[in-house]
Amino acid sequence: QLQLVESGGGLVQPGGSLRLSCAASGFRLDYYAIGWFRQAPGKEREGVSCITSSGASTMYADSVKGRFTISRDNAKNTVYLQMNSLKPEDTAVYYCAANGAGAGRQCVFREFQYDYWGQGNQVTVSS
Repeated sequence: QLQLVESGGGLVQPGGSLRLSCAASGFRLDYYAIGWFRQAPGKEREGVSCITSSGASTMYADSVKGRFTISRDNAKNTVYLQMNSLKPEDTAVYYCAANGAGAGRQCVFREFQYDYWGQGNQVTVSS
């Protein structure tokens, strides 16, 4: 079964940090760009960050630039999203997704281009 599984979410105070993980099972991530998306209550899902298959290129939404860092360890078949200086507006369900178009050499936030999606992981930033 091909799937992505997110972990690492939870409740954190404003200013705190969390690291999300996205692990693949049933397939290798080596030729996939990986995107992180999030959906807050009452809002549409939005792109947060993306990393190409080689890790050479990354992309961030303006709202998280300078606070979030995406990375990958292809040997572990896992992608990470380090989230620092968290704000209440970062509260959302976070999803990782894999895009195999072009062997993952391009980062995009177009959801229809992503082949596999995780189940989502709740992140709540609150005091």
